[in-house]
Amino acid sequence: MESFVHLRKGRTPRRVHADLDGLKDDELGRGGFTGRTASLFRRNDPTAYRAEGPLRPIDVLSDQLSPTDAEDPAGDPLLLFANPDCRISLSRRTAPMPFFIRYVDGDLLCFVHAGTGTLETEFGPLTYRPGDWVYLPKATTWRQVPDEQTTLLMVQATDEFRVPPAGPLGRHFPFDPGVVTIPEPTPRGDDADDTGEHQVRLIHEGGPTTLHYGHHPLDVEGWRGDNFPFTFNIADYHVITSDSVHLPPTVHLFMQATGVVVMNFLPKPAEGVPGTERTPWYHRNVDYDEIAFFHGGTLYGIPMPPGLLSHAPQGVHHGAPEKARERARRKFDDFNRVDWQVIAVDTRRRLTPSPEVLAADLGQHA
Repeated sequence: MESFVHLRKGRTPRRVHADLDGLKDDELGRGGFTGRTASLFRRNDPTAYRAEGPLRPIDVLSDQLSPTDAEDPAGDPLLLFANPDCRISLSRRTAPMPFFIRYVDGDLLCFVHAGTGTLETEFGPLTYRPGDWVYLPKATTWRQVPDEQTTLLMVQATDEFRVPPAGPLGRHFPFDPGVVTIPEPTPRGDDADDTGEHQVRLIHEGGPTTLHYGHHPLDVEGWRGDNFPFTFNIADYHVITSDSVHLPPTVHLFMQATGVVVMNFLPKPAEGVPGTERTPWYHRNVDYDEIAFFHGGTLYGIPMPPGLLSHAPQGVHHGAPEKARERARRKFDDFNRVDWQVIAVDTRRRLTPSPEVLAADLGQHA
């Protein structure tokens, strides 16, 4: 039962996530850190284990994975993880799509890890660059035309992605919808290149299905309404910070769908009050699987491996090893910023890794 009064038993620090005095800070929390919690103060590192069986953390270098669209213009992204609420895939397209595409099972949210180019949509063209989130409403017709090889982390919901409800800071923080880029209609169909048959590939469970049009599918003269694609760059995201406590991941929420939340962990001032733990505490996020995609940056002088993809199943301890935490304490006065760039996707239902992901696992807990 939730209560304003939190109990204390045994040896505990006075402040939450601070002044540990050799203890290991382990949070057992419900509802993705927004519900009931228990902070357990341990003698030993709870992530120091070897796992047998399918429920174990996975770490993969995404540049070691091979989506077929990297070599074949008619190829597809590579499925990484799936559950009934979402599918997470990796694309590394180099050449323009020789077809148009339409995801008909749910909204699509793509993060641009590398590359530039254009998405031709029926609402109009959207250019993209590294750090962009690209939102494509369910059943939108589009085509990707990369300027160079483009790496996308793609999250398809079987529901509608929504901007989080405004919290106590107001509707513009941390995600201000006023700075998104929205396409202008650019109807196609008059050029000689637009004639002939056009294929629209429908991506759906049990598919794909291909529609064959005798006219150009991007022939929209204008549009109105509140359902449209857009891009949003993480450079425009307002990072919420605290000087005295490391804030939980849910503070950095970007968009959400049923059973899926997407967050941005971005450069920010480091916590400055002495004794505060700057590294995320150990936890097992008992109600959510966690996906972290490392876009780049450093953590207290240590480079983050760009493209590293990690999966932490709910109920299984994970977090930075104790040596990294000790270094953060030792270097407290040497660094006043955290320069990481990490994209996180948390899912209410367990994710199933694809065979390709399992084969590429670095085996850190095997």
